Amino acid sequence: MAAKKSLSKKSTAKKKTTVKKKKTQGKLSPSKTKRGLQAAQIALPLDAPETSPLIQQVNQAGGAAIGAYREPFSGRPILLAVLPLNAVQPTPFQRDLSPTHTKRLAQKIEESGSFLDPLIVVKGEDGRLWTPNGRHRLAAAKVLGLRQITCLISADEDLAFRILALNTEKAHNLKDRSLEVIRMARNLVQRKPRAKESQFMAEFEAPEFLTLGIVYEENSRFAGSAYSSFLKKVDRFSERTLSVSLRQRQDYAARLVEIEARVKQIVDALQKRGFKSPYLKNYVVARINPVRFHRLKKGQTEPPMTMAAALTRMAAAAKQFNLDSVKAGDLALVAAVVSNSE
Repeated sequence: MAAKKSLSKKSTAKKKTTVKKKKTQGKLSPSKTKRGLQAAQIALPLDAPETSPLIQQVNQAGGAAIGAYREPFSGRPILLAVLPLNAVQPTPFQRDLSPTHTKRLAQKIEESGSFLDPLIVVKGEDGRLWTPNGRHRLAAAKVLGLRQITCLISADEDLAFRILALNTEKAHNLKDRSLEVIRMARNLVQRKPRAKESQFMAEFEAPEFLTLGIVYEENSRFAGSAYSSFLKKVDRFSERTLSVSLRQRQDYAARLVEIEARVKQIVDALQKRGFKSPYLKNYVVARINPVRFHRLKKGQTEPPMTMAAALTRMAAAAKQFNLDSVKAGDLALVAAVVSNSE
């Protein structure tokens, strides 16, 4: 009887611990160290020397300055202004415009009767004004026929390359993100030809975006998600200059395209044998992935093998793929794994 009571107490304690963990899981802890400016430091008059070049550019563009302040985190000056719509252009490396999303956004703005979100604007190439995160809002404003649009203008030109990494609320799909990154990289090659690829880790987020971006430029229907796991394990940022690195990545991308062509042949052959799973390609790519069983340890940064070596092995495995080795149960397992990761 005493033993039963003891077990009951342990079980109750375990349940309480589990409940406590569930309650605390995902809880945000505010920083004890306070950072940034005080309110009095943030306010900035329009005649402040920091904003005069921006105000001059706004006036030349046919707009008007409304107010100014110091950004509360970094202290950099920000100008609140209105600008004619034709004075602002999206950065050349943003994801492609979606007409459907633009029309829907314009409709919602019309229904609400308010256009509240200002564009973030920076000084781009040749003195032009770029918005690094407002392509669809700018297009929606044009659909609505607005004359002017409100903008928060920063003198920090490099913000155009850093702000895309902040777009986490509406995550881009793999193709959009990869295309943005490769377009950004090509622009940076012209702006900073001596800079190393590794200097832009924060802007690019992940090295595989560069490789996949080159592939997507050639083939917008490339199944990048099937190769993402493989690339994450072997693709790394280079210490070479960005221009040299991109030439190397061009070769990597070409080899991936060749592998994909062979994978399509294998998938077609399997379909003719009666395999109809939508995860056939994922299965084939997983089978030829030379690092599929490698698990990166915590803190490990070195890849299990070089990108070049991994692509060579992957291409060889694709050529030697044995169709007779495929079993229906294997495909069911892949389907379960893919579904859980989505």
